[in-house]
Amino acid sequence: MAEINDILLGLNPWWKEDMKLVFKHRELYGKLQKFIPLRQIVSLTGLRRTGKTTLMLKIAEDFIRKGGENRNVVYFSFDEFRNTELRTIIKEYEKLTGKDCGKGRYLILLDEIQKLSNWEDQLKSLYDSFGKNVKIIISGYLFIKKKSKETLAGRLFEFKVETLTFSEFLRFKGVDLRPISIYGKEIQKMFGEFLFTFGFPEMVGITDKEVIKKYVKEGIMEKVVYKDIPQLFGIKDTASLESLLRILSDEPGQIVEIGEIAKELNISRQTAADYLRYLEESFLVRKLYNFSRSKRKVERKLKKYYPTVISPELMFREDEISKSRVFEWLVANQLKAEFFWRDPYKNEVDVVMVNKEITPVEIKYGKMDFHGIAAFMRKFKAPRAYVISLDKEGRQKINGKNVFIIPAFKFLLQHTPKE
Repeated sequence: MAEINDILLGLNPWWKEDMKLVFKHRELYGKLQKFIPLRQIVSLTGLRRTGKTTLMLKIAEDFIRKGGENRNVVYFSFDEFRNTELRTIIKEYEKLTGKDCGKGRYLILLDEIQKLSNWEDQLKSLYDSFGKNVKIIISGYLFIKKKSKETLAGRLFEFKVETLTFSEFLRFKGVDLRPISIYGKEIQKMFGEFLFTFGFPEMVGITDKEVIKKYVKEGIMEKVVYKDIPQLFGIKDTASLESLLRILSDEPGQIVEIGEIAKELNISRQTAADYLRYLEESFLVRKLYNFSRSKRKVERKLKKYYPTVISPELMFREDEISKSRVFEWLVANQLKAEFFWRDPYKNEVDVVMVNKEITPVEIKYGKMDFHGIAAFMRKFKAPRAYVISLDKEGRQKINGKNVFIIPAFKFLLQHTPKE
């Protein structure tokens, strides 16, 4: 077990010295605080490089700052170490530090846990054997949700770590541009810089296009397609999977018909449906449902897909169509969109927000168009609507109801959903 001991020592430097962590506030962090004192496992899921590990380590820093012993915090990553068992890790930790997890308060951080064989059952066994003074935090970029929820029912709170919001980006930059009414031009400029980060914390401040392209393509997209998904789902036709992702990432927001995409890729309809599900479960794409008041109809109707990460080539194209697609992609993802709307007459609304009321949202990089919004407001009696623009601002009346035209940077700072 010498190798495990070496890994434990390397991953837990706070056993020998004070914990040092550079942390910039994330909106999810405040919500997590309510669940840390509870016994249940906290699970952080999300795409690669969104900051899950940093959040885990911040929880560890808080534990120590509030009086927990440094050596009562153990962190382990299964990223490159899968052929072991959770109980073996804990036993080696106890031997190495002289600790006993049955006595005292402990914090156990398990990173990339989905790479561990049969991790759900192992985690359930470990959780059931511990008392309420042992808190477990896990993270992973790809979970088989159905199985994990069945095995760990009542034992797990799951949180998705998204890419950065525009507010978080400004905070990462150390910029306070309030009030918006005074700093509009400055914020607009920062919005352009925000685009090039793709929402990844490590990309804040990086301006070299080749570095950005390489980071996104090789560090995110290719690793998920060629490494993560094949390992978890056992697929071998990675070429078709990559082609599907390329189609979605080159034309974000397209309505996908399974039969057509299967024909284009020369694969079966079932395989196409499976591949779309794999991309969704790995957080590489976001699926939007065609809005209806009937949940049964929602499931049957057309689906629209936005990639979480668009094609790096698309990001840096200078033509107006590409710029419009990038703009729509960013806003739809920032809104955490779940619904769009399209009727049989092809009237369409980009995003439908469903909170206390139903609100249609159109995303317009250039020319304004209110036909889709007008049709939606007539059908669903929506009290108001929004058109998110690049830089235009104003208000229109449709059937006596307000349609607010708001620049994206302002809308994202004032209306985007918080974690």
